[in-house]
Amino acid sequence: MQKRFNYSKAAPEGVEIIGKLEGYVRNSGLERDLIELVKLRASQINGCAYCIDMHTKDARTNGESEQRLYSVSAWREAPFYSERERAALAWTEAVTLISANQVPDEIYATAREHFSEKELVDLTLAIIAINSWNRLAISFHSLAGSYQPDHPSVKRVAPDK
Repeated sequence: MQKRFNYSKAAPEGVEIIGKLEGYVRNSGLERDLIELVKLRASQINGCAYCIDMHTKDARTNGESEQRLYSVSAWREAPFYSERERAALAWTEAVTLISANQVPDEIYATAREHFSEKELVDLTLAIIAINSWNRLAISFHSLAGSYQPDHPSVKRVAPDK
């Protein structure tokens, strides 16, 4: 697969808007580990190799265990996730696959047991952001394996920068 072109250079203002959403989510108060699990799961569903590579590297840099990263695609059967994380992963799947079943009431009810209204909006914004990045990276063939994390506190605007 060859990279098509650098979408960040082609439309920097548009990509910056997604970056600002990413910045909001990062500062929303949601746990960083939770956000990385959500990004990883959505990227797996969407088949975004670049983002899977990025978010496993970022999660490992932040101290996430290999065991939890390897099992996130089978989180329902794995005992390594908290109830809050399980609710977030179910919400991630429902929102990412929204055209299939909307968001079922039982998934919403479980999410509300573990997240305040603001947290649930912030979680949904995190899912919207990663789905946006996935669609850009997949559409323009961002090359998996090229991403190297700097430091967990470093702000990234776009995968192609």
